[in-house]
Amino acid sequence: MFLTILGIVLGSIAVSTFVLAKVYSQVPVKELKRRARKGDEVAALLYRTTAYGLGVWVVLGFIGLLSLYFAFVTLTVGLDVWLALPILTIIAIFGFFTVQSRGGVHNAAFWLAARVSPALSWTTERLHPVLDFIGRAVRRIFPLRVHSGLYEKEDLAKLLEQQKAQPDNRIESGEIDLLINALNFGEKTVADALVPKRVVASVSADDDIGPVLMGELHGTGHSRFPVYEGTKEHIIGTLYLHDLVGTKATGRVRDIMSKKVVYVHEKFTLYQTLQAFIKTKKHLFIVVNEFEEYVGIITIEDVLERVIGKLIVDEFDQYDDLRAVAAAAAKKEHIHNHKDGVGAEPTPETQEVVQ
Repeated sequence: MFLTILGIVLGSIAVSTFVLAKVYSQVPVKELKRRARKGDEVAALLYRTTAYGLGVWVVLGFIGLLSLYFAFVTLTVGLDVWLALPILTIIAIFGFFTVQSRGGVHNAAFWLAARVSPALSWTTERLHPVLDFIGRAVRRIFPLRVHSGLYEKEDLAKLLEQQKAQPDNRIESGEIDLLINALNFGEKTVADALVPKRVVASVSADDDIGPVLMGELHGTGHSRFPVYEGTKEHIIGTLYLHDLVGTKATGRVRDIMSKKVVYVHEKFTLYQTLQAFIKTKKHLFIVVNEFEEYVGIITIEDVLERVIGKLIVDEFDQYDDLRAVAAAAAKKEHIHNHKDGVGAEPTPETQEVVQ
């Protein structure tokens, strides 16, 4: 009878090592460290153990195999081999259901890991030199080569899309979209983002400066315009709306325009073009083709829109209204708390935000 009880206890210990191994592999070490820093006591206990890396698995493997061996021996001696195997199988099934819970790890398994972790970390710390030596030997004999599974940028984009659907995702959806657009940014060319010349709002160098011209240009919604002389194909400068608004003099457009014209080829990548914007400190380029023909324009906003994946539109323009700014911040904080499960009833202040 004693051997039977001893065998059951040893079998339970062997299964417990499997449960612990499952718990320690459930949450990555980096995530345990983050949770521990935020005050999660269970995560702190688990991190103290998993921080030793391969040494923990060596200890668990040694205890598990040794316990399983002696459990089988004692049950065989106390009962019979045909009874020992069913008993060990029942213990294993019980351990499996202790671990699994709707595809995750059961709370009981985490409870067990939290109770055992102090003793296991104490043991691992004392045996660390020996375990480290064993770990290095194992890596030399069985070199571990973990492949990321990523071969192309499309693979990384797909991984980011999966991250958006992950239940415990803590990365904003907009930030993930930004990363996906940035991955494809280098493959796009100026031809993908330019404004064709047939729809470009341009101005003649001989146009008179005055309210009429100012109203027409302001009505386009743009802030900078290519300036042509004679025909619209002959670009000789750039007119910035703020220069037109700020001037009190009368005259013609050629008198206040910027005479420097910068050209880019339609086959340039957007990355090259962005570097050109930064280097020249200009915000508008004239786009030409392989025949040196004017085919359109591209602005720095056009390039940045391809990076962020949406039009650059200022949805909140009341930065001079202190109350509106405070309300917008309150709404953002309320949404963030709601996502974290802190729920709070909306107040008039958090609702009154002008889009």
